[in-house]
Amino acid sequence: MIKEEFEKKKKIIQNRLKEFSEIDEKDYFYELCFCLLTPGSKARQAEKVIDFLKKEDFENKSIKFGDELKKVRFHNNKRRNLVEMKEKYSEIFNKLNGENDNLRLREYLVKNVRGLGYKEASHFLRNIGRKNLVILDRHILKNMVTSGALDKIPHSLSRKSYLEIERKFKKLAKESSISVDELDLLFWSFETGEVFK
Repeated sequence: MIKEEFEKKKKIIQNRLKEFSEIDEKDYFYELCFCLLTPGSKARQAEKVIDFLKKEDFENKSIKFGDELKKVRFHNNKRRNLVEMKEKYSEIFNKLNGENDNLRLREYLVKNVRGLGYKEASHFLRNIGRKNLVILDRHILKNMVTSGALDKIPHSLSRKSYLEIERKFKKLAKESSISVDELDLLFWSFETGEVFK
């Protein structure tokens, strides 16, 4: 079933991954903002906030958030996370350009960017073209259970359990002859009906 569904969506998925790999470095900042906004919120709502942040030039200016941030859940925490990330962004940007190992880079982001766990750090790195990291959100976990790769959806994910489930996902991708990144977008599309980000 996985292979059949992938063949139907292969072109759109591969085109989306190509777009991620071609992202300009100047767009990294807002991609990171996006991944700080998505926890507990719909990606499309987070994207609306990003449009507002770009319009107000948040990367370069001090702005008033107003009601715009209320489009996402936990907006007060997320506002603090965005402001703190912005203050450290030059250091983060240097690390992104200086580190080739994706797993080490993810560990750095989780430790140094408030509001980024393994899922969000993986999401951000995938969105800027990094490969072979699994974004274990509820859509992915649900489809891992459906496909038999996972017994049940865990209530929470510690670092140890995240890495353990990530290994299972990679094994499933290998068995399906589909890359990790392709399988991630395929599972996402099963739940949302689209290949977004």
